[in-house]
Amino acid sequence: MECRINKSEREQIIHLIKKEVVPAIGCTEPMAVALCTAKATETLGNKPKHIHVKLSANILKNAMGVGIPSTDMVGLPIAIALGALIGKSDYELEVLKDCTPDDVEAGKQLIASQAIDIKLKEDTTEKLYIEVTCTDHIGGSATAIICGAHTHFVFICRNNKILLDERESPSAHTELSEIPLNLRKIFDFATTCPLSEISFILKAKELNLKAAQISLQGKFGHELGRILRNSIIENQIMGQNTFTHILSYTSAACDARMAGAMIPVMSNSGSGNQGIAATLPVVIYAQENHKSEEDIARALILSHLTAIYIKQHLGRLSALCGCVVAATGSSCGITLLMGGGYQEVMFAVQNMIATLTGMICDGAKPSCSLKVSSGVSTAVMSAILAMEQKCVTPVEGIIEENVNKSIANLAEIGSTGMNETDKLVLNIMTHKQCD
Repeated sequence: MECRINKSEREQIIHLIKKEVVPAIGCTEPMAVALCTAKATETLGNKPKHIHVKLSANILKNAMGVGIPSTDMVGLPIAIALGALIGKSDYELEVLKDCTPDDVEAGKQLIASQAIDIKLKEDTTEKLYIEVTCTDHIGGSATAIICGAHTHFVFICRNNKILLDERESPSAHTELSEIPLNLRKIFDFATTCPLSEISFILKAKELNLKAAQISLQGKFGHELGRILRNSIIENQIMGQNTFTHILSYTSAACDARMAGAMIPVMSNSGSGNQGIAATLPVVIYAQENHKSEEDIARALILSHLTAIYIKQHLGRLSALCGCVVAATGSSCGITLLMGGGYQEVMFAVQNMIATLTGMICDGAKPSCSLKVSSGVSTAVMSAILAMEQKCVTPVEGIIEENVNKSIANLAEIGSTGMNETDKLVLNIMTHKQCD
């Protein structure tokens, strides 16, 4: 089949996917803070005596309740401490992959010394903003700032000497590449692009499937994936079928990641959970229906690129749970594997937007596996309906005739309409009292 996208545009889209679909260990928000700390420490040239951290509300929200790999600990202080002690900025979102038990003990000592100060960055409208200033025992200081994307440094200085300053660059405020996309172009790219150009996406299958398999053999987080799997094996309630396998594998990978397991996953748009939800439902459906590697690669490209496209409108961090976005992508991929064409894929997207829009993000945490399972179950339902030519109509709710306008509506609700919700969620999270 002749590719419907010209070579120059294909190269841009492939570059975008390779930039947004990358391996990550641990939740990306605390890992981004650890990365920024590592860069500030490297710039300082000494182990810091004090570490001052300022974070946007969305970063703070997403880093408060999630496990940090190899530590059996939760939250920002240990991520910051390890970023300073052993983090390597060259590893990007795998910044702490060299962590040992001795490093964790050293990190606990650094926390106990009250060397770490974490504050909300009040004077920024950026949803993804991390500023770390490290000072040493001889009065030296270094500052690093990440903005717009989890690995995007916009400012670095040492002892007031500026080494990098791109704070006023448009790229500092553009969260995702503005390559013009629409659902039709994404579908044409995924279904007609030469396989040799897109087969790299199969790495997502390898990493995320392995994460699920490891999780199913252990006990991580709320153990949703393992419990579902055991219920399936014992033929309780849902029984053995592709749908229940999709739920157990997808939630299992999320269980492990949110619990802080030292297991790499392939992320999407800066989120490991989004990468998991955009990958595993597609992979499990394909494997259980004996699809070829080419079929899997094309469905995964459709899934991941759809998620990236929605994120272009929504932004990396918002009040809207990322499973809404990623599950919409996986619904497209499953629809393609079911034999659907562009119309059916479009129907699946409309059905997803009509169902899941409004699910709040209340931070990264073990219970994210519950939300992910809700998203992927809706993805399967939406695909089934689409294949039966059933689609939520433009007279219903926020759905429009043009699917791209429906996507824009979803994004506007998540990025603008839910801003006050986002503030209220953070206020609740930071003022809870435990009895």
